Amino acid sequence: MTRNAQDRAEGGRARLLLLDFDGTLADSRPWFLGALDDAARRFGFRRITAEEAEALRGLPTAAILRSLRVRPWQVPMIALHLRRLAAQAPPPPLFPGIPALLARLQAAGTALALVTSNAEANARLALGPAAGAIVHWSCDASLFGKPARMRGVLARAGIPPREAAAIGDEIRDIEAARRAGIRIAAVTWGYATRPALAAARPDALIDSVADLATWLGLDPAAPTRG
Repeated sequence: MTRNAQDRAEGGRARLLLLDFDGTLADSRPWFLGALDDAARRFGFRRITAEEAEALRGLPTAAILRSLRVRPWQVPMIALHLRRLAAQAPPPPLFPGIPALLARLQAAGTALALVTSNAEANARLALGPAAGAIVHWSCDASLFGKPARMRGVLARAGIPPREAAAIGDEIRDIEAARRAGIRIAAVTWGYATRPALAAARPDALIDSVADLATWLGLDPAAPTRG
């Protein structure tokens, strides 16, 4: 974690933590690339190579859609198709240390919310026992619908934005949190590249689960494996 990220992390633990799922808690990117190719054949947008997929990680979502030649009216149908494929696929593995981190946050009294474009059933299956740590579920968000979902969670929880924080792995997560008035840490192990995330200016850039625990105000000496 950078020195600037540590400086901006000061100010106490969040009462409510809004978590993204794909690329943040679960390593779904390998599955997504195969599903995206399936969707490209079905809906007629541009298929890409593995090298092109890696390059697209450095672009915002809108630019990715333009590069793939996806028309705006196709987005809801493509999203629905991907959700159906996800429901039929094995659950993606959680990143190492995530279950333990969620358990530590729950024990520390932090309310956890899941705000994701994925389906709740898929997320629960992947999280397994760790799903018990999640208090608020806001799933099936549209591609650019996270700001409203975040504001909805804040309203239901009765917690002001200044007492909340968000964790995500994409530029759109950073933009959504900013629109909702929530500070956000961007993790670098997900869908977007570190330089792309840095350019979007999150409150912190996080390179490991241990660093994430520190940013969230947990004891850095405590284990985060599991």
